[in-house]
Amino acid sequence: MALILPLRGFTPKFGRDCFLAENATVIGDVTMGDECSIWFNAVLRGDVNTITIGNRVNIQDGSVLHTLYQKSTIEIGDDVSIGHNVTIHGAKIRDFALIGMGAVVMDDAEVGQGAIVAAGAVVLSRTKIGPNELWGGAPAKFIKMVDPEQAREMNRKIANNYLFYSKWYTDPDNVQS
Repeated sequence: MALILPLRGFTPKFGRDCFLAENATVIGDVTMGDECSIWFNAVLRGDVNTITIGNRVNIQDGSVLHTLYQKSTIEIGDDVSIGHNVTIHGAKIRDFALIGMGAVVMDDAEVGQGAIVAAGAVVLSRTKIGPNELWGGAPAKFIKMVDPEQAREMNRKIANNYLFYSKWYTDPDNVQS
């Protein structure tokens, strides 16, 4: 069972049909929408400030979400995919965005709707990534615009895939492959 810890008077809140892997950790001031999934070894530390997560968000294995005390919060929109081993520290991630594996998104950065942060990218504090932009590198730089409909469809598909995968763990009769 996932480690869910109330702290400083805050208890994590979960929407309907959420999946938390048995070794996921969710602490304090965390609010999650419907049909989200938090995967193995992911840590959401709402101990020093607020983490707000929309609907159909998947936070994949080994990712860490944290904030700065009294300075930064995390806001994640709907249909967002946070890849494996991502660090998000006090940033805003808008609807349909994708944060690639191993990326780092720092305090007060903003990732626009439908934007993609490439695997391994380092998005520095206060960086503003516009809607439907692809950024990569360390530090992350603009690479190109992505087709808004393709980005939305791709990110919606990934979000739906993770919802599908979570059913393998929560519904023992679901043996679909």
